[in-house]
Amino acid sequence: MEYLHNMCPQAHCLYLADTGNFPYGEKSPQEVIQATDKAVQSIIDSWNPKAIVLACNTMSVTALQFLRHKYPLVPFIGTVPAVKLGVSLSSNKIIGLLATQGTINHPYTKKLIQDFASDCTVVCRGDGELIRFIEENLLTASQNEIKKALMPALTYFAEKKTDTIILGCTHFVHVADNMRKLVPPGIKIIDSRDGVVRQALKVVETKKTSESAPFWVDIPDRSFFITGLPKGVSEEHYKAVCQQFSAPWGGVIS
Repeated sequence: MEYLHNMCPQAHCLYLADTGNFPYGEKSPQEVIQATDKAVQSIIDSWNPKAIVLACNTMSVTALQFLRHKYPLVPFIGTVPAVKLGVSLSSNKIIGLLATQGTINHPYTKKLIQDFASDCTVVCRGDGELIRFIEENLLTASQNEIKKALMPALTYFAEKKTDTIILGCTHFVHVADNMRKLVPPGIKIIDSRDGVVRQALKVVETKKTSESAPFWVDIPDRSFFITGLPKGVSEEHYKAVCQQFSAPWGGVIS
């Protein structure tokens, strides 16, 4: 959301984190579809947005086709691993993909690799433990704790001689700068934010010119909502996240 706002300050964005169903990467495809569908229905009922960005790779590769079929009037922008970009940037054609296990194992991801990286070695790592650390502990973690959490993945990719690491989970963008400081020179850390944001703005601009329905909603811009509390995590944790990113706290919706 912050990246989108930086590219288009006049855009009005609301964010719903489906914290009540965290973590997605450990769920079955059907569970992911059901949880995503419920979250999307809440978004539509509450805000009637011009477009919905699925800011989650696991959601996107698993539920995007279902959502577009069920809600044909709502534009959905998916977030999928930036395999094509990774191939274009890699020199030795050994590429790392860091994601949830669900994203790595999904046929959609396998097809991305087949279509765009058939001449490369793609080294995959599903890292639910790192995702949980980012979700629950990053805000209060020291630099040493962050380094300790990141090094298993970075060491794994270094041993496989990858020169490009694709961040296939949106949690990882919060530690991308930390990763860049820890990897050897020449290893690139990439994600799909740029393409996703550009597509979202393109879709919204098209709808603004083709429909008379208002785009702005009567809720503070960049408000942050959640669907529930993961075990052991308090509401104060998410309020602190809002404070860190200067995002208005929206509360819990179901």
